[in-house]
Amino acid sequence: MILLDPTTIILMATLMAGAMSVVLYSAHLSFPKEIKGLKQWAGGLLLLAVGSVCFSLRGGILGNILPLICANSVLMWALGLTLIGTQKLYGQRPSWWLFHLIWALAMLGVGYWLIVEPNFAARVAVFSFLCFIFYACQVVLIYRFGEPHFSSKFFGALMFLQSVVVLTRGILALYMGSEHATLLTVGPFQSIYLATAHFMILLLAVGFMAVATRRLQTILERRSTLDPLTQVLNRRGFADIYAKEHALMLRESTAMTMLSIDLDYFKKINDRYGHATGDRVLIDVAEVIGKALRVSDHVARFGGEEFIVLLPNTGLDRARHIAERIQTALREPHGQGLPAYTVSIGIACQASADENLDGILMRADKALYSAKELGRDRIEIAAEAPSPKQAVRA
Repeated sequence: MILLDPTTIILMATLMAGAMSVVLYSAHLSFPKEIKGLKQWAGGLLLLAVGSVCFSLRGGILGNILPLICANSVLMWALGLTLIGTQKLYGQRPSWWLFHLIWALAMLGVGYWLIVEPNFAARVAVFSFLCFIFYACQVVLIYRFGEPHFSSKFFGALMFLQSVVVLTRGILALYMGSEHATLLTVGPFQSIYLATAHFMILLLAVGFMAVATRRLQTILERRSTLDPLTQVLNRRGFADIYAKEHALMLRESTAMTMLSIDLDYFKKINDRYGHATGDRVLIDVAEVIGKALRVSDHVARFGGEEFIVLLPNTGLDRARHIAERIQTALREPHGQGLPAYTVSIGIACQASADENLDGILMRADKALYSAKELGRDRIEIAAEAPSPKQAVRA
């Protein structure tokens, strides 16, 4: 069995931690603000490198006590920051109280077994068990809040393995003494632990970066299909949804209905109250429409003041009831100083899968124009789509 030199492994781990700290901090500066935790992980990795440097200063002019106290303190801060970073990544409240509690317990334990009653094995056991808490908390976080994607599974598996390695070292130190706890001698356990634990620094950073990158991909995909102002679907997102619902309609021989909704006299609102108020009105319309719909329904903004609603597995009677509910809700007084407004709605039912998206949109728009011409703040139903045979004759 090849036995690894501890000094070489620690030096390599220090360099890797410093390099990955730069990578993660660069990602923090360039990724969207929605992706959190990168800065904390970058800081944690940097502190791991600093802790290794403090550890290397033992035995010099500073003696052993001060470098060891500083090294253990900085290393515990580093692991605590990785926990905070993982919590931020998954949108959970940072457990700063746990961070400070474990750090204080580590300093008390390390200080007591280093100064008051020197015992290297006890010091290693205390430090390892407290580190295990940080790692175990992250395992639970990933299991509870991680999405079912390879990046999360990879990150979770690495964190679980690191937890086991740290816990094993603590148990060996507690029951087998300093011979198996020290990492400064060359031996089978020392080589395995050093190779695993320090190589995991790089792997854990890569795992965290993979999860953050996956989160970036999700955010970019969502931005490409959502209207930035109202956060409902845009044309592209709506077209994707329609394609899926159209395929389902074809398989199950059901009908679906579309509502074309347009604010009445929206230009007057902008002219009188300003475009900022107009934007708030659009946001309010999107929220009210969304609350009036079922989970299976979809709403999109097609630009300006026009909204489109897709009602899968819905006939005209049900669609008209939903349209009336939307109109009633929008007629009610609005909070936050918004002006009163109404909408006109055109309804088109697609009973045949032969009709495409452009066809049903055109019929819904014609019904909407009829509602506008007949006085606004009303609902009109489009004529049925011509059958394929009628379309050929025309």
